Amino acid sequence: MAEGNKPGAVPPQSIKDYLDQLRVCLKGQPPALIQDALTDAEEYLRGEQADAPEEGEAVMMARIIETYGTPQETAEEYIAMEQAISPFPSRTEDVAPARSGPGLFGVLVDPQAYGALIYMLLSLATGIFYFTWAVTGVSLSLGLAILIIGVPFALLFVYSVRVISWVEGRVVEALLGVRMPRRLPTQEEGGTLWIRIKRVLADGRTWGSLIYMILQLPLGVIYFTLAVGLGVTSGSVIAGAFYELSTGKNVVRIDTYPELDALLNTPHGLVLLVVAGMIGILFTLHLARVIGFIHGKIAEALLVRA
Repeated sequence: MAEGNKPGAVPPQSIKDYLDQLRVCLKGQPPALIQDALTDAEEYLRGEQADAPEEGEAVMMARIIETYGTPQETAEEYIAMEQAISPFPSRTEDVAPARSGPGLFGVLVDPQAYGALIYMLLSLATGIFYFTWAVTGVSLSLGLAILIIGVPFALLFVYSVRVISWVEGRVVEALLGVRMPRRLPTQEEGGTLWIRIKRVLADGRTWGSLIYMILQLPLGVIYFTLAVGLGVTSGSVIAGAFYELSTGKNVVRIDTYPELDALLNTPHGLVLLVVAGMIGILFTLHLARVIGFIHGKIAEALLVRA
C-alpha cells in the first residue's frame, strides 16, 4: 500500500492532497494511465467543490472519500480496469517482454510493424500541419500581445494545441501501440485572466506539446523518406523481377554497369533480385518497428504529463 494510504496515515485534506496521494499510489504505471486517473479524479473533485462552495474543503474531502474512495482504492480500480480492457501493459516492468521482437520473418505478420509504417507515411503531412500551426500560432500570439485581443487569442491557441496533442496521442496509440491519454487534461478554473495565463505558461504540457509539434516536421521528413525510399525500392525490385521472369521483357536495367546488367537479366539473377527485394522489405518493416518504438517514447515524454 502506498505511503499516503497506510493505516493511520493522514487522509487527504484537500484536492491537492488527494491528487498527490493518488499519484503516489499509481507509481510504476504507464504515465498516460496516471494522467487519465488524475484528470478524472480532479474533474470529479472540483465538480463536487463547485456544487457545495459553502462546505469546507476538509469536510468535503471526508465526505467524498466515503463515496468516491480513498486514493489507494481509486488507484486499484484504475489498474484493474486497465488490465481488463486495455491491450497495453499496466506496469513498467511488463513493458520489456511486450516489446520483444517478432523474429526475422515474424515481422511480416506483425500488426505493430505495419502500424508504424503507416505512421511513417502519414508523418510528413501531420508534421507540416503541426509545424505550421505551432509557428503561426506562436508568431500571432506574440504579435498580438500588445492588443486587447492578443490575450484571448493566445489562450485559444494554447487550448487548440492541447486538443491537437490529444488527437496525436490517439493516433500514436492506434498505430504505434503506446498507451496515451484518453482524456483531455483538465484546467483549473477561476482567477483573473492574468492568473489563467500564468497557469498555462507554467504548465509543462503546453511547452511539451509545442516542442513535439515543431519536432514532428523534421522527424516526419525522415520517416516519410525512409518509408517511401526503402519500401518503394524494395517493392519495385520484386515487381520488376517477377514481371521480367513471367514475360521475358527486359524491364530491369542498369545501363551504367553493363556487366552487372547482363548478370541480373538472367533467371538466376532475377531470382537473386527477388531475394534482395524481400530482404529490403524485411529490413523496412523491422526499421519501422524500431522507429515506432522510439517515436512512441518521444510522444510519451512530450505529450504526457503525470
